[in-house]
Amino acid sequence: MGFFACNMLSHSNSIPTPTFEITTHHYPFHQTSFFRKPTNLSVSNFRFRPLLVATNVENTEKVAIGEEEKNPKFRWVEIGPRITETQKQAISKLPPKMTKRCKALMKQIICFSPEKTILSQLLAAWVRIMRPNRADWLTVLKELSCLDHPMLFEVSELALLEESFEANVRDYTKIIHGYAKQNRLQDAEKILLAMKRRGFLCDQVTLTALIHMYSKAGNLKQAENTFEEMKLLGVPLDKRSYGAMIMTYIRAGMLDQGESLLREMEDQETHAGREVYKALLRAYSMIGDSEGAQRVFNAIQFAGIIPDAKLCGLLINAYVVAGHSHKACIVFENLRRAGLEPNDKCVALILAACEKDNKLNKALGFLIDLERDGIMVGKEASEVLVGWFRRLGVVEEVNLVLKEYALKQVNCKGRAF
Repeated sequence: MGFFACNMLSHSNSIPTPTFEITTHHYPFHQTSFFRKPTNLSVSNFRFRPLLVATNVENTEKVAIGEEEKNPKFRWVEIGPRITETQKQAISKLPPKMTKRCKALMKQIICFSPEKTILSQLLAAWVRIMRPNRADWLTVLKELSCLDHPMLFEVSELALLEESFEANVRDYTKIIHGYAKQNRLQDAEKILLAMKRRGFLCDQVTLTALIHMYSKAGNLKQAENTFEEMKLLGVPLDKRSYGAMIMTYIRAGMLDQGESLLREMEDQETHAGREVYKALLRAYSMIGDSEGAQRVFNAIQFAGIIPDAKLCGLLINAYVVAGHSHKACIVFENLRRAGLEPNDKCVALILAACEKDNKLNKALGFLIDLERDGIMVGKEASEVLVGWFRRLGVVEEVNLVLKEYALKQVNCKGRAF
């Protein structure tokens, strides 16, 4: 089906990633994740100096955050002038519209000294004095995310235990997904266990995040078990859930199973995302399974996805690797008939196919046609061409032929005027 089918001659952590928002019913896998692995900020980067953030007093009480145990009560101490320039700059960049209670905590975290303060006690003091609500917690977590702060995960986990945070299942999912993007499986499973202990049930979003995690870790069996658990929820699976499992099969080299899930989706009148199709098409292309590549390419068109030059290039490559140069050329011509401009990769693949068949004249004719249509040969295609000519020992001869052809073209255009 589709005009690209060769047998008719006519016709592939992180997922986007989450940030804390007040509205939590959406999928958390989009845009820049606040769970990205910290790259610039660290305790050592901040060059923390001993700083009085909170001091002990004799009275003790049960801290709201952390385990139920007696901890020293803290007296909130404002950040003074004796801080580093790095800390001053970080504080000066806090959003102007951020509330005072949020800025107060952010200043403490920016100037945090693990030698002087325990984070759980600091947060407990903030809760006791500032009485934050969920919006305040989310503002702080969002800002830590923007800073790629190394304490983001620790603050997030402690927030889950605080009543004012009003934790829901999606908050747990975000942390699980963040740990998964950093391949911290044990930490992710620890949060999953904590979520279940608090009586939260795994929903489709959480289970999808787990499949992504097991997929990246190469744990096929656990991913399959999670997928089956998802089916037992009794709700229709969406394209994200299917896509996660298809990508798992692709990574495991089980392309038939991935394609089978695609057909299962089609039976339910739903389709995977473009990147899932592209990943499966690329997997077939790289191993030279031209039949599998063509099936996926047809499925792409059936799903209403318009093929571009990159997708066509993957199909062309599949036929070239499989040794079907003629069919590769047919796909290339269909690409042009569809009004698409071939990229340099596509041109390089056709030249490689011509070399494999030892058809130099066909390659030269192909290049002449491209030049006539104003399509320039790029770096990759040029390298294929030069390497081929060098192996033949005809570099100078080909240069002469091309120069003569160019001269004839100029003369023809002159007579036409």
